[in-house]
Amino acid sequence: MKAPPPLRGLRGRLLTAFLLVAGVATLTTGALTFREARTGVLQQSQDGVIGQFRDHVDDLAADLDFPPDQNQLNLFAQQLARSEPSKNWRVLATYGGLSATSSPQDPFEQLTPDLRKAVASGGNTVFQRVTRHGSPALVVGLPVTFGTAERPTSDPSGLDVFLTVPQTTEQAYVQALVPAVERATVPALILAVLLALLAARGVLRPVRELRRATRSIAEGHLDTRLAVNGSDELADLSHTFNETAAALEESVAELRRMEARARRFAADVSHELRTPLAAMSAVTDILDEDAAQLDPDTATAVRLISEETVKLARLVEDLMEMSRFDAGAATLHLDEIDLADSIRRTLASRAWLETVETRLPPPGTLRGSLDPRRLDVIVANLVGNALRHGGRPVRLHLFQWEHPDDGRRAVIEVLDSGPGIPESVLPHVFDRFYKSDTARTRTEGSGLGLAITAENVHLHGGTIQAANGPHGGAVFTVELPLRQSEPPPEPAEPAMGSHP
Repeated sequence: MKAPPPLRGLRGRLLTAFLLVAGVATLTTGALTFREARTGVLQQSQDGVIGQFRDHVDDLAADLDFPPDQNQLNLFAQQLARSEPSKNWRVLATYGGLSATSSPQDPFEQLTPDLRKAVASGGNTVFQRVTRHGSPALVVGLPVTFGTAERPTSDPSGLDVFLTVPQTTEQAYVQALVPAVERATVPALILAVLLALLAARGVLRPVRELRRATRSIAEGHLDTRLAVNGSDELADLSHTFNETAAALEESVAELRRMEARARRFAADVSHELRTPLAAMSAVTDILDEDAAQLDPDTATAVRLISEETVKLARLVEDLMEMSRFDAGAATLHLDEIDLADSIRRTLASRAWLETVETRLPPPGTLRGSLDPRRLDVIVANLVGNALRHGGRPVRLHLFQWEHPDDGRRAVIEVLDSGPGIPESVLPHVFDRFYKSDTARTRTEGSGLGLAITAENVHLHGGTIQAANGPHGGAVFTVELPLRQSEPPPEPAEPAMGSHP
């Protein structure tokens, strides 16, 4: 089976998903941590500044006369800025058309029109973070209202006070958070990746075991089972696999029992039919010899009975031969033979010498240790099949070639001049009782000839193939290893002795 590309397999996809999740989770956690820390630093600074600013405005505004003049407004802004000398406060106070800053000629450019408008329209403290020329600052706007702490009121006095505080210290704190978060994120990311790899390994282990078990089942080891651990989905899958494997094993065992019973039944029936068929064949032979003396209708019937009896006897013999192969009782009786001479005798015994074109090696040049009877069956079945189902002329070639692993081999090729074998039939040519044409219910053969041929070839350790020739016609090729018979033991030399 071809392995999938690394990133397209289940392992690659699972690892990629785990790594992405771990990376995104770690980076998101780092970003959220930085965001919360930054917000906390700025919020703490902002709350402190606004609280101090509001307290100082309340204290100084209580001593301010309304409506204030320009000098009073200047003094109010300067006193307010000096309230926190260490924090570099810059103050802007406005009342009607008057305006005063804590520093002379201070343009107060951090104050935006929106903030000024928000302070003028409401009674709440408004703040805004702005950056000018790369320097961050917090701008706070506070409208001054009439009233006391005991009796607060929201009536505006017309006096608006603005404060600008540099945020460089807070920015330094925030910038210091960045490498801290990075130093914390990298180990966390490495730890998350390691945990992801361990998690992927834990998930893939049952999958690998399932794959090995599936391959074992495919190789015929139907007793393969998986260990069920836990109660998760993978455990359910392993449990289902075990149930399926057990059901498959039981089904295959039942099929094998049925097949064994069917073969045993065929063998028993063939054996029981053999004796009465022998008697029937003897009777039909006698009747066939006397058929010429009978009236034409009776003679035809007698010849028909004789032919069918011969076919039935051949079928029984073939069935018994197949039962011996199935039972493993078929054995080889090897003999050192001349293959060309053996094939020539096979053709001569069936009167095929004039029918079949042969190309055989000279006598004595191709010898080997084979079973003569089974070689006769192989050649007779192939040639008979070519004569019955192929077109004439039928050609038979015998030659030798050196197999790279098994040494010398005899090759027997039987070619006919018929239309060939359909491609859909080729894989089933050696099946028992296989009929390429389902409408054809009766053949001259038993339907077991090629199957018996294949079994005999395999019993010799050889191979057989069926194909179509390049110029038409079917080609059956048999390769048989040529074993050399062991030389007979040399006769023992007579013992030498001396006469006294």
